[in-house]
Amino acid sequence: MELKNYAPSKLNYIHQITIDCVILGYSNKEIKVLVPKLIFNGDFFALPSGFVFQDEDVNDAAKRILHERTGLENVYLEQFQVFGQAKRNSTVFLDKLRSLNPDIVSDQNTAAREHEWFTKRFISIGYYALVDINKVVPQKSSLDQSISWFNIKDIPEMIMDHKQIVIEARNALRVDLDEKISAFKLLPETFTIKEIQELYETIYEKEFVRTNFQKKILELNVLERLEKKYTGAKNKAPYLYKFKS
Repeated sequence: MELKNYAPSKLNYIHQITIDCVILGYSNKEIKVLVPKLIFNGDFFALPSGFVFQDEDVNDAAKRILHERTGLENVYLEQFQVFGQAKRNSTVFLDKLRSLNPDIVSDQNTAAREHEWFTKRFISIGYYALVDINKVVPQKSSLDQSISWFNIKDIPEMIMDHKQIVIEARNALRVDLDEKISAFKLLPETFTIKEIQELYETIYEKEFVRTNFQKKILELNVLERLEKKYTGAKNKAPYLYKFKS
């Protein structure tokens, strides 16, 4: 397998800076993470990632990467942590990749140059994105064999520190929820109070008393109640709500 034209070291990127995106969705009472599997021989899973152009704002780079992987515009996005350990580099990953893919680059000069570029210390800016999973059409990059949703509790082993980045994104989401009232971005446009509670219980991994939770959510004054009721319930049909614009 060859990547004759893949030479990011020759492009106008800021050296040794990457963006790693943790794209979170919600379905069937599970928090999901969108994870690509790389096209090479071996089970290499990685976060949707990319580089920043010299003339590009960091946030714009993150938005570009998210759009390329989800097809969505105006995605809810939070920068949550910078990963800058002194020994943070991709040497172990690349050595394993090259051992399983000896023909990855035919030109030895190119191989040496790109290996040197990639194995330098990289500082990663971590973002998490909250999406309505039903609106996402996952997009593969030229380096992906596949791209799939995984339960955040069951994500596969990932390259470098990407699995730890997912854990830190989940922790940041929990901290941010009350202040930024962001959880609603994981739901469809309309929802019931019960569905909100189920979402919060999934994120925090604990149960809430229904009456207390409903009181707390309604007191935030961020929801608009719709006249139309949800008709799928066997008992009294609950009202539908939407997030105030």
